[in-house]
Amino acid sequence: MTSNAFMGRARAPGASHLVTDGSAIGPYQAVVVLALALILSSCATRDSEHRIVISAREQKLALLEKGKLIMTYPISTSKFGLGDERGSFRTPLGNLEIADKIGDGAAPGMVFKDRRRTGEIVNVNAPGRDPIVTRIIWLRGRETQNANAFARDIYIHGTPEERNIGLPMSYGCIRMRSSDIINLYNVVGRGAEVTIVDAPLATIVPGLSSGSQMAATNSATMVIR
Repeated sequence: MTSNAFMGRARAPGASHLVTDGSAIGPYQAVVVLALALILSSCATRDSEHRIVISAREQKLALLEKGKLIMTYPISTSKFGLGDERGSFRTPLGNLEIADKIGDGAAPGMVFKDRRRTGEIVNVNAPGRDPIVTRIIWLRGRETQNANAFARDIYIHGTPEERNIGLPMSYGCIRMRSSDIINLYNVVGRGAEVTIVDAPLATIVPGLSSGSQMAATNSATMVIR
């Protein structure tokens, strides 16, 4: 039989916890310390330098770094309109954030099902195919008007239907060309702010004029200002 001296005695409710310097803290203090450590860890990895602004009206996405526009891309929002009702297949409006990123190193056209790689590669504009491909940026709502976004699996993701980029053709998500979603994915981090509006980008993004926006048919992957 193993002795109590080896196993240690059971700690009574309310007993103190020892820390590395030999001092003692109570159980409730230990919980507070753990919570603070988790908060600090979360803040350390949060992307506070980048912001994404999406115009559903213009079907365009702008990427800002420290408030300065660095890239614009054509995108595709929902063909069912705007909103956040469960089962609506609409694109939510308002302020959201990047909750998770999925697809590190995946090949362009890699198919994802339930956020897992299937191993299948779908070519651009493959007839009859419309899966989620290449990368997933999962969004979480920060307001009442988009509180269902995370549970509804609202993503920014790649699509093989690149012929429809620039038109509202999705089922709620924000679709991008595979080359574009890879570029965006490599820049932004978890916690970065995402704003979706039903207005021109120029009304939200400082210094952006209508004449300087990238056309939906432009083959360039980014515009740098």
